[in-house]
Amino acid sequence: MCLYLHFTHRYYVSSKTINKLIQVHDRIFCCIAGSLADAQAVTKAAKFQISFHSIQMESPPLVKAAASVLKELCYNNKEELQAGFITAGWDRKKGPQVYTVALGGMLLSQPFTIGGSGSTYIYGYADAKYKPDMSREECLQFATNALALAMGRDNVSGGVAHLVVITEEGVEHVVIPGDKLPKFHDE
Repeated sequence: MCLYLHFTHRYYVSSKTINKLIQVHDRIFCCIAGSLADAQAVTKAAKFQISFHSIQMESPPLVKAAASVLKELCYNNKEELQAGFITAGWDRKKGPQVYTVALGGMLLSQPFTIGGSGSTYIYGYADAKYKPDMSREECLQFATNALALAMGRDNVSGGVAHLVVITEEGVEHVVIPGDKLPKFHDE
């Protein structure tokens, strides 16, 4: 999607290539939407708290614990923040998980979720095409198509797809330049 800077009720897109996936622990990432400054501040604080928690527990954090840290930071600062988060990862207790931390600090566990300015254009696609237990390749295609559709309709969404595959074995980053994304209509 994209980076917004707010100036007197106008939005300025400063970059369409920024990576909006932020690693908060070894196998836990956040996808950010909204104010980049707010998201960076929240994820920086969350990284510290999650790392501290991991040291105290002498084990990697649970994905839900990381999402809960983000939820608390968002809730405690709800009057000042303009950022939402999708937290996803893998842990030994529950395997792969996805959580939404919405503006105001609401936390929801979901099989998949979408967010950001381009998401309004792809709810139908996501609902129709998502299926449980997709293979790695199916997941990558689902995410790539969803991002390409959003970028094709939302003129402030990004121009590069940054994806991350998180499994028990580790983390794999996938970057798809805009000229390699699928086209679904004349743009």
